[in-house]
Formats: sequence, structure tokens, C-alpha cells
Amino acid sequence: MTLPALATRVRDSLRRGLVIPAHPLALSAARRLDERRQKVLSRYYLAAGAGGLAVGVHTTQFAIHDPQVGLLRPVLELAVDEMRRHERQSGRTVVKIAGLCGPTTQAIREAVQAKDLGYDIGLLSLSALRAEPIAGLISHARAVAEVMPIMGFYLQPAVGGRQLPVEFWRELAMIDNLAAIKIAPFNRYQTHDVVRAVAEAGRADQVVLYTGNDDHIVADLLTPFTFVRDGRPVTQRIVGGLLGHWAVWTRKAVEQLEAIHASDTPGSNIPVEWLRLNVEITDANGAFFDVANGFAGCIAGLHEVLRRQGLLAGRWCLDPREGLSEGQMAEIDRVYAAYPHLNDDRFVAAHRDEWLASL
Repeated sequence: MTLPALATRVRDSLRRGLVIPAHPLALSAARRLDERRQKVLSRYYLAAGAGGLAVGVHTTQFAIHDPQVGLLRPVLELAVDEMRRHERQSGRTVVKIAGLCGPTTQAIREAVQAKDLGYDIGLLSLSALRAEPIAGLISHARAVAEVMPIMGFYLQPAVGGRQLPVEFWRELAMIDNLAAIKIAPFNRYQTHDVVRAVAEAGRADQVVLYTGNDDHIVADLLTPFTFVRDGRPVTQRIVGGLLGHWAVWTRKAVEQLEAIHASDTPGSNIPVEWLRLNVEITDANGAFFDVANGFAGCIAGLHEVLRRQGLLAGRWCLDPREGLSEGQMAEIDRVYAAYPHLNDDRFVAAHRDEWLASL
């Protein structure tokens, strides 16, 4: 069988390492899709220098995959239209990633839709397959990969993922149409399992690694991971990130990744400033993601930052019960004051009215 291949320009962009925000969902006070603000978010990310967008993922709220909610296709369409518009205007390639959820029949249906709309890669969530054995998970992934190239996704259990052994990742890495893996278990041991599995599968030069560990972003991007295959060391790097955290303060994230790539020379020492930055970003993420309350306010926390910047009209979620946790607003205030060099408020303020007026 001939599998649908990833376009060369997309593959090359992905391999260089990109900032890929996990796109939030813009809602009105009535909790209906705010199309204007949804487009503004896309324009913000692309103007900030993001190399791709991931849509229909956790930060977009998994509930949009429910046919009764009826928002998956409209949200995918709005984002892909903005990505195509940006490509025409800038001449840059934008990597278009669609979140794929549910059991195999649903995931295949969503993959067909995403491919037809013009998405390049499907980010494969396994949250709906918690009880499925490893062989079943691999069969599921192979079936979806026959429709479009896929990105594996290690999602932390706290927000719907499941713990997966190194054997699973080794088997997944052998799927020809696996383009990349987003590593987001928020766990050092499990992060190592994924990188080791790709090395042991002999796919280190074909499967691109992206961090989703919002609690360890800078360190993931700085670290060379070396594991042994057939008696020889194999060194891999996590080249970019697909992150909910990068849905805010995106311009600064682009500058940080560019600086990491520019300073990355073999044998070089890691400046202590990078280690300090890693701590600062993790501290800010703890406030935005509401770690103190088991991530209950993680989406509302990101919405609050975007609301402060005037990109969202409010922090409404589809579920009225979702909002900021007690004490979370004070934590967001604290990190905003503690790390003014991390926000991109000036960039947003300089362009926000232009993005809004052009719609």
C-alpha cells in the first residue's frame, strides 16, 4: 500500500524545529464560537513567527470532537484558512496539524476530514483507548496512518492520557507514516522512554521529536539524548515544541527557540542563563496551567492571559464549570510581575487592532 506522504517542504520545516502553539478556542459569553476572535488568535500566532498550528487538541478543548457540539469542522476550517492566507502573504510554509480523537472509526473519520481540509499531520490522541492493549493501540495508529501522516502523542494522565511502556513507542516508531512524536508525559522517565524507543527502532533520522512537556520546555530543547542501539550510541535532539504554554507569550517563545538553535554547537557549554530561563518558564506555566489544583484551570488560565492582552473577549470554556481555580488569578498576577521579560504584551498591543480591523 502506498501511504499518503508528508510534503517535502512540510517535512523539512518540521525537522528544523518549530514553535507550534496548541490553538485555544475563542468563545462568546454565550459559549458559542467567536469566529472573529478565533481568526485573531491564528493571526497572532502566525505573525509572532509560529511555524505551525495544532488545532482540535487539548487546548482547543476536546469537547469540540463531540458531534453534538458541532464545532470541530468550523474550527479546523477557520484555522486552515488563516494558515493558507499567511502562506500566500509571507511565502513561508506553515505546518498544519489537526488533533484526532476517539476510537478507530472516529479517528479515521476525523483524519479524512482533516486531510480534505488541507491539514498535513494528524496528532493522534489515545485518550479514548485507555483499556486497549498495546497491540490494539498499534493497529489503531496504523489504520489512521493509512489516511494521513501522524504525530504520536504521549499525553500526561492528569489531563486524559495513559502511561505507555517503551515497547509501545518502539512499535509506534516503526510505522512508516509516523512523522513525529509530541512527548508530553510531564515525566522525565517516560520522556526518556520515547526517545530511547525511537533510537532502538532505528528511526532516529526519520521520526522528529517535539516537546509537549510544558513543565520542562527549555531543558528539553537544550538536551542531547544518547541511547545505545546495536552497540553504538545514537544521539537525538528535541527540535521544537507543540505546546499549550506556547499559546501565550508566543513571540517570546519564537525568540527563545531561535536563540537555542543559534547557540547549539557540539561540545558547547549551556549558559546558566538558559537554566534560569527554564525555571522561570516552568514557574509561569505552573500558574497558567493551575498545577496547584491538578490542572483544573489550565485552559482558563491560558484564556486569562489572552484576555488581558485583548485577544479574547473573556475566558469562557465550553463547560460552564471550567474556570480559574481559587488562588489562580493571584498566581498569574505573581508570575506576570516576576517575569516581565517573558511576556509579549508590547508586540500584541502593536498589532492587535490591525488584526481585528482586517476581519
